[in-house]
Amino acid sequence: MERYKILIVDDEQGIVTMLKDYFQFHGYLVNTAMSGTEALKEINSKPDIILLDINMPGMDGLEVCRTIRDHVACPIIFLTARIEEMDAIIGFQSGGDDYVVKPFKLGELGARVEAHLRRESRGGSGFSAKFFENLTINYDKRQVSYQDKVIPFTKKEFDIIELLTRNPGQVFDKERIYEVIWGYDSEGNSSIIVEHMRRIRKKFMEYTEKTYIETVWGIGYKWEN
Repeated sequence: MERYKILIVDDEQGIVTMLKDYFQFHGYLVNTAMSGTEALKEINSKPDIILLDINMPGMDGLEVCRTIRDHVACPIIFLTARIEEMDAIIGFQSGGDDYVVKPFKLGELGARVEAHLRRESRGGSGFSAKFFENLTINYDKRQVSYQDKVIPFTKKEFDIIELLTRNPGQVFDKERIYEVIWGYDSEGNSSIIVEHMRRIRKKFMEYTEKTYIETVWGIGYKWEN
């Protein structure tokens, strides 16, 4: 049976111990770090998922995430006491995939971790590519190209594009997108979707005037045919 590796990064010993005991009990291989500097060393363990505290002295979680994001593909979940929407947006801009607000319930955190890992382990099926005039979506390579130029989308951005392009014309509300992509049914995460859509459109606009993703006001988003 496969055992997932999880890296827990937090400067509070009590939280590290609690999370380590919980995830070890549930069959995970656990590595820990209590500072940003230690976290960079533990990245060599090649974790399947990272729980990363934002508020650490010295190198905080945001800086750690920005440093490793181009080299580490696994999901990164921020642990934060902050609840401001702008803090969440900054976290996503740094390369995070999700966030959990302290204090949290262990069962809820565990469910989110499992959901992210399920999503990562799912393989694509059916056709390998779709073409939209000058735009190509290669699902096997998880790559988007415009006139043969690769557009550098993150994993979650590509997941959203894949969902919409495999269902062109279908409208998805924010809650449904969050449930499918993040794999966890939760309310109050509209800011996550809004920020990811903004980033996707911005990247498209660096290559073409067409944004491809249409906002259906009051309902959600759909891919323009």
